[in-house]
Amino acid sequence: MSDKGGSPFGWRRLLRTISAPRDREQLLDGLREAQQAGLLDTDAFGMLEGVLQVSDLRDRYIMVPRDQMTCVRRDDAAQRVLSGVLESGHSRYPVLDEDGEQIVGILLAKDLLRLFAVAPGKPFDIAQCIRPAVFVPETKRVNMLLKEFRLNRFHMAVVVDEYGGIAGLVTIEDIIEQIIGDIDDEYDVADEINIRSEPAGHWVVRGITPIEDFNEHFRVDLADDEFDTVAGLVSHQFGRMPRRGESVTVEGIEFRVVRADRRRIETLHVTVPQTPAAGDAPATHG
Repeated sequence: MSDKGGSPFGWRRLLRTISAPRDREQLLDGLREAQQAGLLDTDAFGMLEGVLQVSDLRDRYIMVPRDQMTCVRRDDAAQRVLSGVLESGHSRYPVLDEDGEQIVGILLAKDLLRLFAVAPGKPFDIAQCIRPAVFVPETKRVNMLLKEFRLNRFHMAVVVDEYGGIAGLVTIEDIIEQIIGDIDDEYDVADEINIRSEPAGHWVVRGITPIEDFNEHFRVDLADDEFDTVAGLVSHQFGRMPRRGESVTVEGIEFRVVRADRRRIETLHVTVPQTPAAGDAPATHG
């Protein structure tokens, strides 16, 4: 918050600016005018906008889709479970039954590591680590789910569709990011880097990357006459704003959305063909 907007006088001016809004859209317009007048800084306005939008969102909008979930199976061998946990780096994992169809609980990485540390020679029994899973409908409002997260002190919920099937999962971090913006993780790219290499021909690319830079980096020729950025090109391919986890292939290059909101695609996971053209491009663009 700016000094002007943070002072009592500034807040009085802010409240006068947005007094008696008739609906939420008018309230947002008032906040936007306050931001333009210098009563709110950009970050504060973004958070207030996020708070107002959360009540309109449903779980299915922010969830990680089922095909993008990182799970373990109840009958997996100890080394396989441990290797998967260490490789992915997450803190919580849905546990599937032997058929891979139903979620029977949640595995916390700290519980698993504690088990290995305390009794490294004992036979592995994942049942000792499984905690109950929380199931929520995909139509549940995100603000209500956040309230449940806080009251019941859990951090992950399995999202189910109208037939009781697994649709995806959502975490408290997913909700918080809708309000305050991205929380850095392994898929975030530093501000000055638009393209970052990952193993085996994978890349993390910011949505604002100019198509011209993308073409130069990968030595490809994606059309840039209609769109300036990679996000614009990908959105056009979907014909709408895609959700996290959705993917599309353009001229042999796969684009999977890692981070996005209602207005923009922020980060993409890109898989390019294993050719010298892509593999020999070490430079990054700011």
